[in-house]
Amino acid sequence: MINIEGKLIEKFETVQITETFKKREFVLEYIENPEYPEFIKIELIQDKCYLIDKINIGEQIKVYLNIKGRKWTNKEGKINYFNSLQAWKIEFENENYNQELDQKVNNSDEEENINEKLPF
Repeated sequence: MINIEGKLIEKFETVQITETFKKREFVLEYIENPEYPEFIKIELIQDKCYLIDKINIGEQIKVYLNIKGRKWTNKEGKINYFNSLQAWKIEFENENYNQELDQKVNNSDEEENINEKLPF
């Protein structure tokens, strides 16, 4: 598990990439060295796109994420590599909202488990 803390600098609208895939990106200012702040673009996918909804620009947040990597070969046979940072949990100072998010996620997980058990 990887996490990073910083200030929310920008958040973008959710984009429907295909009929079955959507993502939302945001930018975190990470300051390990104050002289050289880093601006990290992170993405949320599918049912996690809402995680950034109630967080305001400028708020300090803690992001839990996975690093994803892909290999792709183009038509000419050239191999390219792509990386993405996919967030799956965000914490910030408003603890009540964090609890609501956890409850919403837990409820959707329970619904998914019930639907998986249905015979149709």
